Amino acid sequence: MFTVNRSSNITKIKHNSQTCFLRKILNDTFDYQRRIKIVEGILKKPKYIYTDGEQRPKWLGEMIIYSKEETEGNGVDFTVVVPGELKNYQIELKALIDFYKLAGKRYKIVIDENI
Repeated sequence: MFTVNRSSNITKIKHNSQTCFLRKILNDTFDYQRRIKIVEGILKKPKYIYTDGEQRPKWLGEMIIYSKEETEGNGVDFTVVVPGELKNYQIELKALIDFYKLAGKRYKIVIDENI
């Protein structure tokens, strides 16, 4: 019991919030095939759509609509991409990421069925 707790504490001390360490601890814990990836958050400029009261043209042309997480100011700082086999472990993944990530950093977990 003591040695298991000691090795767990040593592992916690050796790892920090750096991307390489976070990816390593996630892969060591959940996926020995090393398929878990961490991708930087890609933030887009929000597009403003005018209201009727502003008397502006309503034709928008071809436009890609991004989710709230993908735009500047509301976005995530990084994305954790996990294989589809681990979709039942989202709570455990979230707990481990929350333990190691820096305070104030936002993330999302994406399940990739193709990995």
